[in-house]
Amino acid sequence: MVSQAGQGVMISQLIENNRRWAEERSRQDPDYFPRLSRQQAPEYLWIGCADSRVPANEIVNLDPGELFVHRNVANLVVSSDLNCLSVLQFAVEVLKVRHVIVCGHYGCGGVRAAMEKKQFGLIDNWLWPLRSLHARHQEELQNLNNEDARVDRLCELNVMSQALNVARTPIIQNAWHRRQSVKVHSWIYGLKNGLVTDLGVSFDGQERLPEADRLDPA
Repeated sequence: MVSQAGQGVMISQLIENNRRWAEERSRQDPDYFPRLSRQQAPEYLWIGCADSRVPANEIVNLDPGELFVHRNVANLVVSSDLNCLSVLQFAVEVLKVRHVIVCGHYGCGGVRAAMEKKQFGLIDNWLWPLRSLHARHQEELQNLNNEDARVDRLCELNVMSQALNVARTPIIQNAWHRRQSVKVHSWIYGLKNGLVTDLGVSFDGQERLPEADRLDPA
């Protein structure tokens, strides 16, 4: 257990790190912070996992202001999650992003937890969509050689499923009805090599959606 004094040292170090970072940024580019404060005009919304090893801006080498970010455990897009949906609506209708990227990562702890029958507490409620996805693909997953391979495959299946969930939303479909250019992508990040892979499931119009998911204009 860390003492309060120890915690204070750790927090003060973060503040000092911030000051050094801000000074270095300003030295390299004196207009960096004034420019950043004037507006944000990102072309991308990133929906990713809350895992601390997956820093969205760094992975794609973009500065703050260039990537609008929402993160949660296991990068889920759930119809009852007003937080995620509010971010999506703001990104599409106000910021006018052109790309929505759902990015998971291999070895995701949330995905692994959803594959187990253990109880973890409140998060069990959040992971139910993943448990259902696991059940639907159980035969495919059982044919893989080992547990890590099964986890990684479910990570891929989850990303593709969440990209479809984004495209199903009235937010995205209404944008398409307005002829607004917005495309949904499914990516996965490798912790072992730092590389992103496009899983090839993307949506740029209702034509890619199952007929039952297509909504008429509002």
